[in-house]
Amino acid sequence: MNNVSVLIIEDTPAESEALVQVLTENNYTIAGVARTFSEALALFYQQTVDIVIIDVFLNGNPDGIAFAETINITPDAVRPFVFLTSSNDRQIFDRAKLTKPFSFLLKPFNELEILYALEIAIEKFYGQTNVFLSDDQDTVVSTDSLFIKKKNTLKKVRIDTIIYIEVEERYCNIITEHEKFVIMISLTKLSELLESSKFVRTHRNYIVNTSKIEEIVLPENLLILQGNHKVTLSDKHKDFLRKFNILK
Repeated sequence: MNNVSVLIIEDTPAESEALVQVLTENNYTIAGVARTFSEALALFYQQTVDIVIIDVFLNGNPDGIAFAETINITPDAVRPFVFLTSSNDRQIFDRAKLTKPFSFLLKPFNELEILYALEIAIEKFYGQTNVFLSDDQDTVVSTDSLFIKKKNTLKKVRIDTIIYIEVEERYCNIITEHEKFVIMISLTKLSELLESSKFVRTHRNYIVNTSKIEEIVLPENLLILQGNHKVTLSDKHKDFLRKFNILK
């Protein structure tokens, strides 16, 4: 499990230092701090970035908006971002709005506003709204990662490290290459959100990453997975086996 990585674009040292403190205290990773448009682009393309906090004005110019416009039109580069500003210029606000930020915060910010804005941005970007306010779900699923809410922190788990998922009452146990952890989401909901060509239901209690299957034991209705994990295969869910070349 990794921390969510945040790029900060802010030209005022006191503001950027305050943001770094808030985020690190809540277990976010700082991908970098940029004070100019060019620094921001360089860091954005050099580092793994999950979300961006952008000051609208950099050195007196609306270069934060220019940065948002740039990543919005770059294939495979768009990320959720949050604007910060102390400006009350309506024209600037209207231009910023066109970039479709996921939150727009006025300075001075407070800790809870920033943390809440990041959560909302992740939800909206991946089209799963109100997840982190729900009583029965704490996880947003993207194409390559799970974003899990734990208190005031978002944790990130890469989907390609998942070996299998097991339901346990209203929770799911996620078994990865390195650890096991528990999330609050139904197995049915997870199966809807995960890519069906890679993750298949093998039993009412299990979803398996097909790339982690090492052996299929048909007489015992059993799958042997990476790490010698064993998962039940029910007759109802055997259809996916047609894509495997099985020696009998």
